[in-house]
Amino acid sequence: MLILLPPSETKRDGGEGPSLDYSALSFPRLNARRRPLVRAVRTMSRNADEARRALKLGPNGDPDIARNRMISRSSTMPAIDRYTGVIYDALDAPTLSEAARTRASTHLLVHSALFGLVGALDPIPAYRLSQDSRLPELRLGEHWRGPVARELAAREGLIIDLRSEGYAELGPLPVRADAVYVRVLSRGEGGAVRALNHFNKKAKGAFTRALLEAPVVPESTDELLGWAGGADIELRRGTGNELELIV
Repeated sequence: MLILLPPSETKRDGGEGPSLDYSALSFPRLNARRRPLVRAVRTMSRNADEARRALKLGPNGDPDIARNRMISRSSTMPAIDRYTGVIYDALDAPTLSEAARTRASTHLLVHSALFGLVGALDPIPAYRLSQDSRLPELRLGEHWRGPVARELAAREGLIIDLRSEGYAELGPLPVRADAVYVRVLSRGEGGAVRALNHFNKKAKGAFTRALLEAPVVPESTDELLGWAGGADIELRRGTGNELELIV
């Protein structure tokens, strides 16, 4: 099983780990893409005006630009501890059991616009780059789509995609029965369901936490649906490769 999460634009500062070490990151074949992108972000961030435009930052965005200048030298921390925001607040990584955190190291990935796929415990620095950022030197879609898609296709077994559509486009799932995209819906009055916006992130974080704390790792879509039913989670098949998480 692999769980794919999007990153968050907000991140914790600091960290107790050493500076960025590409050899410590999962998916070493992506390093050939990571290095030039880190250089491009650092170079762009020397010009504050250019960086604000590329990163879509307002006048209060200068701390993010400063973090980008220091990407290669600043301290690191595990990815699931670095990211903050609604998904990661609901995941609440610091309170995961030891067994769940160990499971995360094997089964949970974050799709970063800067580093591509990273493992939950991979040491990363603070940075600012989103899937819709516009760098002068390269296009993120062209840079990541093929390499990330190939890494996902090479992984056997169940893949549970909780990314936003923007990040999913930076690395599409392989077309197979056990690679599924989870869409969050809300059940309203009369039983009708509708798509959620902001609150779907909270549901994704809570769903990820429940999977990491589950007694058994699901190995197929059928097992995932069976586990969800036993855990009082409403998860059902949608159209195509979609599953619908109803909250």
